[in-house]
Amino acid sequence: MPELPVGRKPLYFKKDGIPHGAYRRIGSSDQRCTQDDLADILRGPDESYDSHRVLGATMDDVDEAAVNMYRKLRAKVNPDAEELSYSTAELLEAIKCVDEHDKSRLNVAGLLLFGTAKALRRELPMARVDYIRVRGNEWIEDPDESFRSIDMRGSLILMAYRVVEAVNADLPKGFLLTEALQAQSVGLPVKALREAVVNALMHCDYRVGRPTQIIRYDNRIEIVNAGYSLKPEDELGSPGSVPRNKIIAPVFHDTNLAETKGSGIRRMRRMMESAHMALPTYESKREENSFTMRLLLHHFLGEEDLAWLARFSKYDLDDGQQKALIFLREAGAVDNRVYRQLSGCDTLKASAKLASLRDDGLLVLKGKGSATYYVPGPLLYDLQDKGTGLQGNGAKVEDNGTKLRDNESRLGDNDAAMLNSRSGMGNNSSTMSNNSSAMSNRGDGMSNSGVGMSNNELIKRALEPLKKRLKSDVLNQIVVDLCSIAEFERFEIAKLIKRDESYVRKILARLVKTGRVKMKYPEMPKHPHQTYRAAEITSIAIAQRGC
Repeated sequence: MPELPVGRKPLYFKKDGIPHGAYRRIGSSDQRCTQDDLADILRGPDESYDSHRVLGATMDDVDEAAVNMYRKLRAKVNPDAEELSYSTAELLEAIKCVDEHDKSRLNVAGLLLFGTAKALRRELPMARVDYIRVRGNEWIEDPDESFRSIDMRGSLILMAYRVVEAVNADLPKGFLLTEALQAQSVGLPVKALREAVVNALMHCDYRVGRPTQIIRYDNRIEIVNAGYSLKPEDELGSPGSVPRNKIIAPVFHDTNLAETKGSGIRRMRRMMESAHMALPTYESKREENSFTMRLLLHHFLGEEDLAWLARFSKYDLDDGQQKALIFLREAGAVDNRVYRQLSGCDTLKASAKLASLRDDGLLVLKGKGSATYYVPGPLLYDLQDKGTGLQGNGAKVEDNGTKLRDNESRLGDNDAAMLNSRSGMGNNSSTMSNNSSAMSNRGDGMSNSGVGMSNNELIKRALEPLKKRLKSDVLNQIVVDLCSIAEFERFEIAKLIKRDESYVRKILARLVKTGRVKMKYPEMPKHPHQTYRAAEITSIAIAQRGC
């Protein structure tokens, strides 16, 4: 069908309205339009949010230190650049950082790139970076002392350096002596970290009003910014860039803060591989309008890993397959998307490599279609050391010790068995994840909080409002209350609240999107043993309900 003229867009289904009734062609699929898509259609191809005027921002709000940094960085790239001879006002006008109708006022790009911290707090209070240091490998493991946070606000040009320095100073450092006795750093490459930070700042959707978060766990760094990738996820890392902020992006490129257009992720992969570290993984979510970059601090193919992989030498595994097995050992499952990001190959090649591991008996195929994933096969379990079993790394092993528990398994005939297992009274603790077991096996569980109630009692109290028909917000709260007591898989929640599992899937998707519930394995949403927990522990409130 021929494309509609701009004046007649968008075409949409009347009964669904806008934006959900409109669709957009992305890659080889049709995707429901988001507000971001609709804005792109209505405002035209050359206009972007960062060109909008900020009524309260004038030239008096310009930080001269940021302007001087721009001049310094630009001179390194091109000492003869004509704009270097301009005054501050002329310079900002030349790079389109002022309102086109009133040159005395800054637009969004001008304020973000060159504004003072005071002006940004006043006009764009949510345009900041939160550096969050979490103890352990999971979000809010200890509700009493879960994390510490540093809020950073200021000109993007200056803040990019501040953020990288703050994160890099907190990273473990290591050195490796070569044959020539030259010490080489084996820590996370600073340039890869800078590329990830700059990518988040440059492509962030500032219209949303959501801070960029850099979360530092013991084993990884997650950089989360508002704004899904405008480039199809399968094409990330290929040449070419689709910028969301069409004024901010050229400034980052002209100063070499961001490398050649479209090569950022490819450079990160190359630098991480050279440092013998896991390749970066990323996740773009259109519905949540977010983009997450993950940098693992684990040295893939180190001495310990090579010793473990030596058991599979007869299978002649390539680097991608070796990395997939190590990832599998850490996370308990692997799928095509993760394999592509670890190896840098395309979808068809990833499928072939995973199928080869399956044919060798190292992997077992689960799921169908787009939900396909792989778990360790019996042969993989037999070849590994007992001390490095998959059970300790998140995979759930049945009593016979050779088969992984299937995600489609069902609860026993009576709900009491499940309630008892969640309060530390079940006998088959090997079928529970380590984190869930630790929570449920603490004797009286949440009763240590002072309410004097076991997990079993707390679950029953949380289910008291349950009826056949409930308003969605009430049912949502029941699910959140359950997840604040212990970690549950989706089918377990469905059994407790007496709802269909597909319906519970939608509830959990909404709660995860709004941040009320967290996934145990956010880097792999389709993990076969995905569990859910509340973002905030509310067991005391549950116990006191009705008192």
